[in-house]
Amino acid sequence: MQHDDVDTGPAPRAARPGRRPRTLALVVAATVLAGTVTGAAPVAAEQPTAPDLDPAVTGDPFFSYDRPAEHGVAVEEAVRVPLRDGAFVVCDVSRPAGADGSPAPGRFPGIVNDYTAYGRASGPDWLVTRGYVVLNCDPRGSGDSPGSLDPFSAQEQRDNADVVDWLGTREYSTGEVGQFGTSYGAHIALLTATQQPEHLTTVVPVNGISDWYENTVYHGGVETPRINAWQASTAPETLVTYRQHPLYDDYWRERSVKADWDRLDVPVLQVNGWYDRYRDGMVENLVARPQNVWMVSGPWEHARTDGLSTGAYLAWFDHWLKDLPGAPLPAARITSYEGPRPGAGTGWTQFATWPAPGVRSQQVRFTRDGRLATAGGRPGTSTYPVNPSDGQNPDEAAADATRLTWTTDPLEEDLVLAGSVHVALQAAFSASDGNIAVRLHDVAPDGTVTRVSAGWLKASHRQGHTAEVPVEPGRTYELGVDVWPTHYRFPAGHSLRLAVTSGDWPDMGADAPAGTVSVRVGAGGSTAALPLLDTPAG
Repeated sequence: MQHDDVDTGPAPRAARPGRRPRTLALVVAATVLAGTVTGAAPVAAEQPTAPDLDPAVTGDPFFSYDRPAEHGVAVEEAVRVPLRDGAFVVCDVSRPAGADGSPAPGRFPGIVNDYTAYGRASGPDWLVTRGYVVLNCDPRGSGDSPGSLDPFSAQEQRDNADVVDWLGTREYSTGEVGQFGTSYGAHIALLTATQQPEHLTTVVPVNGISDWYENTVYHGGVETPRINAWQASTAPETLVTYRQHPLYDDYWRERSVKADWDRLDVPVLQVNGWYDRYRDGMVENLVARPQNVWMVSGPWEHARTDGLSTGAYLAWFDHWLKDLPGAPLPAARITSYEGPRPGAGTGWTQFATWPAPGVRSQQVRFTRDGRLATAGGRPGTSTYPVNPSDGQNPDEAAADATRLTWTTDPLEEDLVLAGSVHVALQAAFSASDGNIAVRLHDVAPDGTVTRVSAGWLKASHRQGHTAEVPVEPGRTYELGVDVWPTHYRFPAGHSLRLAVTSGDWPDMGADAPAGTVSVRVGAGGSTAALPLLDTPAG
């Protein structure tokens, strides 16, 4: 899309009593600035299969840990687990078994596995055979458990906490219980941890939230149709309920980890994907709780963990639940795969903190001629017609022709982003509200455009999601849009692009009012802060 040339003139829990404590050069506008688990197929961008996380790759034995199975598996099905209000949930109990198939004598740690409304899971037997009691349940109102399903509510969190403490008080239990889950199971594991059940020792969420409203239902205050099919099949009443709460209120605080970060105090191993729909929540949890949260983040889409063996999970549980001296923790708090693909970057790397040591913020400006530069040049505006249905063309290069874009010159050397790009967009709307989507793209020398990440904001939510603020047509506002985090290498010869539009289906609903959006550029206009990681080339 052409940029208009218009002159406009000159932002762990302390131990409970009786329990064991537990610069890179950026060339812009010709200026130099200083047991594998798999799931659904990837959809958002180029997403490779990551190489195995073994010591040869990371030097970290955590990822290749294992020990022999010692037991069989004895399953007691359809056990009614009582809840504090007199109700019950139905669970299957898998216990270590002896040679005769009966439960082995002694006490074992417990694991609540994937507490979801999708039907009781089975196993995982690799944990049971190594001396864990595993509980698989139907939450209230799902499967064989009576009642009304209300995903991630305070009721479901209390129920899950009761299940944890029930398991921790069985005669065959050591009293130490962990919880493991993916997506739904990860969300509720994190939320339940903030309830602080007495026997919960650790949780392992794979693709979990920090906040259900922000991560899933309302991106930047814009309703997200991505989950409508999930709602219809799993909890159809939420198709009505969620729309009754377009602003952030107590309904959403109840379904938020971040609202209770101070209560998330057990050790947490987060498994994240840099292309996953919950990557922002996973990073937020890590940054908020660096003392008790670890993160492994690969080049994965939702529910994929290609290359990550079950030995890593076993090492984690053996360390926290069995206190085995040979069970290591990860060598660093963060183990991250530098995208986009094997051979393009350094692959698996480890950091002590996030943002990673060596990350610095580099400001770039949006220019009148569609470039990103350190100097903005003469002030002006660039305008586009509102296009709320944008996002349905999988060809990003073709779609970018209908958007406002700002692109660096081809890079003279590799550039690595590690974190979130913050865009301070100076924008005016012809209507009394509007939606903004900012896409981060990698442009190859042959013109191929790869989506790396994106961020969203409804203009009336620019001061937060608890209340709308007025949008006066024609008036310019600064909109702070945080592009979801990434760890990504742009190779030399490629360009970094930011594309602005009013639609990003299905991450944004197509509800932007008709009209135009004008973006102030040049000196005093829109800027972006890039989280540059000073790192050697791959």
